[in-house]
Amino acid sequence: MSSPSTPSPSGTTARKSALLASYGYPSQPGMARAVAAAAAASSDSTGPNSPGPLSGRKGSISTTRSSHRYSQLYSMAAEQDVEVEDDLARAQKRLRELKTKISSQSKKNFVLERDVRYLDSRIALLIQNRMAIAEQREVAEHLEEADSSDGLFPDDRKLQSYGNLFFLLQTEPRHIATLCRLVSLTEIDTLLQTVMFTLYGNQYESREEHLLLTMFQSVLSAQFETATEFGSLLRANTPVSRMMTTYTRRGPGQSYLKTVLSERINSLIEHKELNLEVNPLKVYEQMINQIEENTGSLPPHLPRGVPPETAAANPDVQAIIAPRLSMVMEIANSFLDTILESLDQVPYGIRWICKQIRSLTKRKYPDATDFSICSLIGGFFFLRFINPAIVTPQAYMLVDGLPSKHPRRTLTLIAKLLQNLANKPSYAKEAYMMTLNPFVENNKARINKFLNDLCEVGDFYESLEMDQYMALSKKEINLNITMNELFNTHQLLAQHRDTLAPQEKHHLRMCLNELGPAPPQVPRKENKTIILPLFSRWETPIQDLHSTFLQETNITQADIMYMETKSILVQLIRSIPGIADKRPLDLMKIAETAATTKDAILVRKGIKVKEMLIELEALNVVDDHFTFMTEEVTEELRHLGNLKEKVSEEAASLESVYKTIGDHNNYLRSQLDSYKAYLQNVRMQSGGGNSPGQGSGVGVVTVGGKEAKKGKQQVLGPFKFTHHQLEKDGVIAESNVPENRRSNIFFNITSPIPGTFIIALHYKGRDKAILEMDLKLDDLLEKQQDQVQLLDLEYVHLNVNKVLALLTKTFIKR
Repeated sequence: MSSPSTPSPSGTTARKSALLASYGYPSQPGMARAVAAAAAASSDSTGPNSPGPLSGRKGSISTTRSSHRYSQLYSMAAEQDVEVEDDLARAQKRLRELKTKISSQSKKNFVLERDVRYLDSRIALLIQNRMAIAEQREVAEHLEEADSSDGLFPDDRKLQSYGNLFFLLQTEPRHIATLCRLVSLTEIDTLLQTVMFTLYGNQYESREEHLLLTMFQSVLSAQFETATEFGSLLRANTPVSRMMTTYTRRGPGQSYLKTVLSERINSLIEHKELNLEVNPLKVYEQMINQIEENTGSLPPHLPRGVPPETAAANPDVQAIIAPRLSMVMEIANSFLDTILESLDQVPYGIRWICKQIRSLTKRKYPDATDFSICSLIGGFFFLRFINPAIVTPQAYMLVDGLPSKHPRRTLTLIAKLLQNLANKPSYAKEAYMMTLNPFVENNKARINKFLNDLCEVGDFYESLEMDQYMALSKKEINLNITMNELFNTHQLLAQHRDTLAPQEKHHLRMCLNELGPAPPQVPRKENKTIILPLFSRWETPIQDLHSTFLQETNITQADIMYMETKSILVQLIRSIPGIADKRPLDLMKIAETAATTKDAILVRKGIKVKEMLIELEALNVVDDHFTFMTEEVTEELRHLGNLKEKVSEEAASLESVYKTIGDHNNYLRSQLDSYKAYLQNVRMQSGGGNSPGQGSGVGVVTVGGKEAKKGKQQVLGPFKFTHHQLEKDGVIAESNVPENRRSNIFFNITSPIPGTFIIALHYKGRDKAILEMDLKLDDLLEKQQDQVQLLDLEYVHLNVNKVLALLTKTFIKR
């Protein structure tokens, strides 16, 4: 992949045209588009009416706008090679590390969630004793630990070919966009894992994020082109809708949900006994149950099994519901206010997708009303992003444990109201929701304004071109990718080769022909992660950014010297504490101070920048007091000070997000451990697992209703847990034990035989347990399959998922 040190103008132009064509927008001559994005990105440091960095200085032969653009791009290039050790640099480094960790952990969670979904359905068959031995082996493979160590690809030539293929896929998103429309629903999750968390897995890096959004633009455009009915747009469960939902689960989306919704939801679920049910039928049933519990019988005028109309007409039911309606709408308003006030916190990518939905809708349906357009935007923002987090906050890591029954119902009602607000409400299936319609009518204008405001974000095409220039100037671009991700993507591309690349000279087809047939998937435990270097046979790498800019813009050598001087001065001030305390800044004195330090690097920079200041003065580019450069350096330092605060705030927020994602990862792993324990014992009992001397499983001890013959079993436990400990860990979801007695309550858990557990509730000072309950692992898993959330122990209600995790953690390793 050799290239001349300075690319020719024609070669650079050709490269740029190819890049632009791959994004789907027309090429423009010169670097103006690319550099303009950098200027736009620095609006914090220079206002729209402020003078540009080189404006007003003596001898300037470059235009203000061009010079301003270049100054920003120069700063980006300089940052690649300069290490400054100050508070800002350390905060930025910590932020980069956090973003990398969140991106990596998000991928791990996505894979684990997919495994749990698969195993949910397979374990259900095991519970019902309906799975053959061969199927048990298949499930067992899903429980094998993947090899997390880095591996080496066996064939260097193939590795290079894959590096070329994946560079093409990453930089020309239209190929993946087309592939996502061609694959089936059963194939989409595996492809999305590769696309969202590997190919564009650096979720906070602008280049990869913008390339991913470019792919979305292509996917959405095709979806609108093929749509036959307005009402079905973006609503069906298709690969495209699955892709949009998966995008919202990336780090920035999770961070937004945590920041905006977590406090509001946690405040609500604290009120465990607050019953705000407004469905007349359910309220009627709760009312007569309470009457029967209090009096021992029901009066004749309150029969069971009445139709909804009868329940709604009951005066007592109406009296109960009336104040609840007001409270539900008040709570919903508080949620809505929080969301509307968070406009500036909504991740750019989600806002940009909203913008595309609006633009494509107007193009496809020019007569569509603003209300109709907003309903499509709201369908994505609320239905795919906000509402799932409100209805199941535990799945989105917004709360520590499962909300109790009444708050869960209230959250569902709030989500329904927000959905009705963002879309045309339909009360055909839930007529009682009509009573909450005042909330919808009163807030319709507000929500439409918010949804339109979501779309008011700039495009990224110019900055993407600039990012691609920067990428081509980097020494290497790598992907961390598993063998099976590599082979699966290869197989899907080969399967749809004729649609994706019909021409023989098409670059994608050439890559696939060179690679040959896709290798089969490797066993899970051999699915190593490899480092895949990306490169292109068809793109000329940029060896010298300065030379490239000089050729493609009207930037002069004097401009480059001016900007380099300013950049080095800022580096020196950041590297030498206290040197900039006295204002106005004395640039020559700063250079002389650096040149006399004991740090060899600072000495070299000090001498160099002093010589450059003298040369700039000799060229008549600056005056003898360096007035304009002093102002610009001062402004840059002010901007960096503000940036430090922003970076620190963002890092603090992401620390919380990273912890939450890590906690969710632990929960998913505990779920897989439960399945592993269960499967191990079932296979052992049916003759498909270990021999007796190879260890014992933790699982059921009956197969087909008959007890298997066993040797002497070792009793495990008892293990002691306090009421406070289990409540803190979320195992106890609800407690009827008086507050002043909880410190005297503890639980002993024993496993007399594998898969069977005895939970005994004790009171300090008493020898005998207050109550005991026998549990079997298969019964717990069955409750989980049936969506039973709580286990009733009379005095306490236990969270089924948390109990499973506790038993697995306590007994599986013993």
